[in-house]
Amino acid sequence: VQLQASGGGLAQPGGSLRLSCVASGSILSVNIMGWYRQAPGKPRELVAAISRGGGTNYADSLKGRFSISRDNAKNTVYLQMNDLRPEDTAVYYCNAGSLPRVTVPGQYWGQGTLVTVSS
Repeated sequence: VQLQASGGGLAQPGGSLRLSCVASGSILSVNIMGWYRQAPGKPRELVAAISRGGGTNYADSLKGRFSISRDNAKNTVYLQMNDLRPEDTAVYYCNAGSLPRVTVPGQYWGQGTLVTVSS
């Protein structure tokens, strides 16, 4: 499974960005899709994940500002990020897995897309 993420870039505090990630390859094996992020000097952490059936899991600190969605027909997962803050600056990684569990990362990783929040 290959994951191609897009949509990162520079945003001002309070602004919005939308990330997209398209899965290709053995996509029938993909159940969960999601996003993780890693800020400089910090470990990688969950942002949000969504199952094929629509079940979701969010980092508690991001609920209300970030929203994950999925288009199974397009093999694409989206992350809508609103009210961005400087502390959201990180490399965002698309993730996918075959197990129907949104609480653990899947075995497939994309290349990462940088999100920078700065005025």
